[in-house]
Amino acid sequence: MLNWAVGSIVPFMLVTIPLVLSPGPDTMLIIRNTLASGKGVGMAAVAGVQLGLMAHLMLALVGISLFVLGFPELYSLLVLLGAVYLTWLGLQSFVQRGRMKLGVGKQVGWRFSTLSAMLTNLLNPKVLVLFFTLLPGFVALDAPIRVEAQLLLLVTVLIVINSLWQGALVVFCDRLSRWLQSPGVNKMLGRVCGVALLVFAVLMIYEHSWR
Repeated sequence: MLNWAVGSIVPFMLVTIPLVLSPGPDTMLIIRNTLASGKGVGMAAVAGVQLGLMAHLMLALVGISLFVLGFPELYSLLVLLGAVYLTWLGLQSFVQRGRMKLGVGKQVGWRFSTLSAMLTNLLNPKVLVLFFTLLPGFVALDAPIRVEAQLLLLVTVLIVINSLWQGALVVFCDRLSRWLQSPGVNKMLGRVCGVALLVFAVLMIYEHSWR
């Protein structure tokens, strides 16, 4: 058990940390929801992302993710759904003339924040690929624990790292929002987050389009 932990978990952490720190749709959604509605809603988005990761693990364990990857048409449909959803989220940042409400007039509730973050993670094909390209490399068939338990431990490590980073991001954005009350800054932030989500949607289609 100790040998597997040193040989698999430690290298997995070293590979995972840069991936977690790199910005993606989850990050942009967490930032937007925190700036729009405060720390509580931002933390709800963080929880939603981790629920999405757990759902990916469950899908992987029962083989559904492998089934999707084995059928290009289904995988392409997943990419399209993810891009459409990110486009919708991005356009939401332009409502009310692109101005976000920071600190007052809660724009997003915690339930919606959790659900939207979970769906964003679930519909991100890169996360799906991660579970079937990265994780298998850290699973040892001759380890004293079952493969399912190894996957659960690895994903737990991923969730802990993800939660620490995204939680710190929420705290930072919440404190930052106290100095971002001017209408001009609010409008700019709304548009920046909206454009970023739209760009991710376009990149998803471009990188995984039918060819």
